[in-house]
Amino acid sequence: MTSLAEKPNLKAINAYKKKLTWGDVPAIYRLISSSLGELNGILSDGFDSAYKQVLDRNTWNLTHLNGHRDSNGNVHVNIKPKIILRHNYNDMGYELHCYPVVDDEKIIKPLVRDSRCPFQIWLPESMQMLFRINSLVAFSIFTYQSGDEADLALVKYAYYRVEELITLLSESFDILTVEGYSIAEFYQEIDRRNGNILTSDYNQNTSPN
Repeated sequence: MTSLAEKPNLKAINAYKKKLTWGDVPAIYRLISSSLGELNGILSDGFDSAYKQVLDRNTWNLTHLNGHRDSNGNVHVNIKPKIILRHNYNDMGYELHCYPVVDDEKIIKPLVRDSRCPFQIWLPESMQMLFRINSLVAFSIFTYQSGDEADLALVKYAYYRVEELITLLSESFDILTVEGYSIAEFYQEIDRRNGNILTSDYNQNTSPN
């Protein structure tokens, strides 16, 4: 059976998984694959997301960022908004969290029309979690314990996709730091603990930052 390319796309990984399982793809794999499919369309699909919202320059505080609108209505800034990102792992899966930086402090509370904030309005309950990959923690453990080549490729794909989305953010934002383990580092931590990562608070105690 032909193996995967070095960096296959999601469609190729899914097709390979079907071959390996003779079409009997486990539910947890389908859940991760579906979540990654949604992530691939995070900028192009019609539904709103926090990721799209923070990239929308119409939500930025132009006075704070020394910005302006040109004659076509496009926003330009001389100072990139400062943010901190965090890789977050919990029972729901993997999440990328975003925090605006005000006076060198990471903000975790709502701010409305605060002249020091890079956003006009910051509402953590709807803006902090930029996106989620459902059940990635459970799937990563499953992959370590009994996964096949396609399962591991899907974990790697999730890592590469998240890193690409962080790189895209860095084009518009001044990312001061990215806290927590990346997906690749988190998987390595599972390996280091022989799969027993759930015996402690994996989101807090495994964080390098």
